[in-house]
Amino acid sequence: MITIEKMKQWGARNMRAVSHFFLLWIFAMGAAHAADGKTELLWLGHSAVRISTPGGKVILVDPFITQNPKTPEQYKNLDALGHIDLIVVTHGHWDHLGDAPELAKRLKIPVIAPAGLNQTLLTLGVLPAELAPRMNKSGTITPFEGIKITMVHAEHSSEVVWHNPTTNKDETHPGGEPVGFIIEMENGFKIYHMGDTGLFSDMKMIADYYKPDLVLIPIGGHFVMSPQDAAYAVRYWLKPHYALPIHYGTYPVLKGTPEEFIKALGTSRTKVLDLTPGGTVTF
Repeated sequence: MITIEKMKQWGARNMRAVSHFFLLWIFAMGAAHAADGKTELLWLGHSAVRISTPGGKVILVDPFITQNPKTPEQYKNLDALGHIDLIVVTHGHWDHLGDAPELAKRLKIPVIAPAGLNQTLLTLGVLPAELAPRMNKSGTITPFEGIKITMVHAEHSSEVVWHNPTTNKDETHPGGEPVGFIIEMENGFKIYHMGDTGLFSDMKMIADYYKPDLVLIPIGGHFVMSPQDAAYAVRYWLKPHYALPIHYGTYPVLKGTPEEFIKALGTSRTKVLDLTPGGTVTF
């Protein structure tokens, strides 16, 4: 005999089963969405980029923004960058460290940078220890599930200019060694942000070992590679699927242009992405 009480018990059990199935379905759909997601890159001018991963994480690299003459005005309000999960900095020069300390403290997110740079920021009181973790070249971190960030060599210099509030004077402090980063997405897509660098033959080793799909390569000259240098590196050593020219045109000495880079590159399997600041590309 089916009683009212038995019907209630049956209904409760089935409602739990339906709820459990529904939660599993939501999780599966979310996982499928992450797997099917794409990598989006927003170039903010100079070397500053915002990377949105297929799983929805947001990584900001070399956030020289508020004082960057090439950053679109809408992004000079740092809130316009939206949600950010992590900041990555290649070296201590002001046009790369930029707004990283302010954003880190405001959003309570860490700055991933060379050990020597973060040690200086910690010692000077620019950042607290929890926002300035230390790592070094060949080190790999997994800040989020499925995402790997590896620090690699760059051929440049690195100093931090700090305004001492006591003396009201600028001071120059060691900024650690300059680096680049291999950033691997959840789906395996790899971005090589080269930071500021000149030519060095181990670019070939980095490319052979890490196999980046997209290279963000400085072409401005004077402080970094010229378009011709960058073309040589891409053509003979890096051989990525895509290359995005960066670090050019911001100041008069950075005279290299994407047109010169493309011309010097000649026939190549690499597709050159000629974005304007504020432009995006998805992969």
